[in-house]
Amino acid sequence: PCAVAALVALSFSGAIGLTFLMLGCALEYYGVYWPLFVLIFYFLCPIPHFIAKRVAEDSDAASSACRELAYFFTTGIVVSAFGLPIILARVEAIKWGACGLVLAGNAVIFLTILGFFLVFGRGDDFSWEQW
Repeated sequence: PCAVAALVALSFSGAIGLTFLMLGCALEYYGVYWPLFVLIFYFLCPIPHFIAKRVAEDSDAASSACRELAYFFTTGIVVSAFGLPIILARVEAIKWGACGLVLAGNAVIFLTILGFFLVFGRGDDFSWEQW
């Protein structure tokens, strides 16, 4: 029951984040769809974690070099997702209002991804792999 409520809350927050992203693109005043390129970063963000989890699965150490490298790559992906709309706004490819909406959407989406890993990534009796 608790996992189902967490899944519903995470999907709701993901929908809110994507709504911010779509508003930054589709409102008539902005009307440019360049900010949709941040979707690539949303898909790339969990990949280093999945790779590190597979490679360093058998080690019970508090920290491993593989896990730290995955954190580094994930941080680079997240920073790039926040940097892209700012650069697009600086070169006037998009308006600053659209940049603000995309940055708000980024914050909500990445917090949703973090929440997903905190709730379902523990490896206890309920695992994300069954979804």
